[in-house]
Amino acid sequence: MTKDEFIKSIKKLRIDFEQNNENWENKTIPDYLEALERYTEDIQSYYDNTKQEINSEKADWKIFSDILIGASIYE
Repeated sequence: MTKDEFIKSIKKLRIDFEQNNENWENKTIPDYLEALERYTEDIQSYYDNTKQEINSEKADWKIFSDILIGASIYE
């Protein structure tokens, strides 16, 4: 993922919140940041479970994007 693609994913995330926030688990900044912290800790399990050959220890724009999106619904 490139930097521009990352920016587009953030825009999509913002638009999704504006249009579908009833589907978001974490609607406040504190709740979202807490989920962001926990999802970042668990992101490797997500990649392993979905059979993606991604090493979260070598972060790139795709991992940042996945973390931001995942935190919107992570419990």
